[in-house]
Amino acid sequence: MKITDLKLFHVKPRWLFLKIETDEGIAGWGEPIVEGRALTVATAVEELKRYLIGEDPLRIEHHWQVMYRGTFYRGGPVLVSALSGVEQAMWDIKGKYYNMPVYEMLGGRCRDKIRMYSHCGGATPEEMAANAIRKVDAGFTAIKIGVDAPVRNVDTLRFLEGQVAKLAAIREAAGSELDIAIDFHGRVSPAMAIRLAQAYEPYYPMFIEEPCLPDNVDTLVRIAQSTSIPIATGERLFTRWGFREALEKQAVAIVQPDLCHAGGIFEAKKIAAMAEVYYASIAPHNPLGPISLASCLQLDACTPNFLIQEHPSMAERWDLGEGYLKRPFVVENGYIALPEGPGLGIEINEEALIERSYGGDWDTPRLYDEDGAFAEW
Repeated sequence: MKITDLKLFHVKPRWLFLKIETDEGIAGWGEPIVEGRALTVATAVEELKRYLIGEDPLRIEHHWQVMYRGTFYRGGPVLVSALSGVEQAMWDIKGKYYNMPVYEMLGGRCRDKIRMYSHCGGATPEEMAANAIRKVDAGFTAIKIGVDAPVRNVDTLRFLEGQVAKLAAIREAAGSELDIAIDFHGRVSPAMAIRLAQAYEPYYPMFIEEPCLPDNVDTLVRIAQSTSIPIATGERLFTRWGFREALEKQAVAIVQPDLCHAGGIFEAKKIAAMAEVYYASIAPHNPLGPISLASCLQLDACTPNFLIQEHPSMAERWDLGEGYLKRPFVVENGYIALPEGPGLGIEINEEALIERSYGGDWDTPRLYDEDGAFAEW
């Protein structure tokens, strides 16, 4: 079997889908994307295309090594995201070729269903609590909230109290059965992260995500040692080499590789195995589309130290594939059933991709402090 073509689709709201075609009529799908840089990643995929045409898509590990190591410069969000989407599509082809889900080729299932967590927002504590109860009523046993932005490097007591009030309102309304994660989104300084974590501790958060930017692992270690709340990070780390130091220094209890950024399905499996050595869990990052979710579910199914899967709950169930997949995913009582179809277990509605196409020019929002200085998003 040989690869004959790679086709890219920019689709709303901000996604980039990849279709790899072969001379045996088997096609595979991937999601190579950097949010806000879709056009740049599309160019990187086109550059990989020169190598891939005529190659056997079943040689996934070999092609990964060639594409990653084949040029003098390696890594980074653009190159590894392009590689990630290609890798997902090749696994989709391989599963269809052998008529089995990807997780069966990666060791077989470790569980019967995949636990999901949903995002939950609100402008006030009362609104947050009401939205959390709606998630509980929908069957979710875990949600994630965020720290408001922007955050000053040393913010006021009033700001801190406002953040804690939202968590406290959810805990009072939903009780002790609901797991509540908190996304700091890398927008908080280490000093402020420590203060927030100490104030959050009485309400038993499930984890704190990206309490600071991941570039300085020693700083992350200092935050981790200042709190009993588990630390999660990884959405802005690329390949197993990007996770090595954080795991070796035990700065993280939960790794969060993004399968569209970190190198694909098998690379995330390797990252999970590294984490297992340090008794850490994996909770894959996923704020993207249904191909990203499908890839995550394949990993989740066969990974022993899997904790929980992110489900962003976007409008119109787009992230579950509504309007994009012939059979969208269904979250039932907080879980998605184990995928059963071959490959990624999805069928893309290509007509919908054309109907929902756009120019690929979605850009990242920008925030500014009161004095006009740029603030982390």
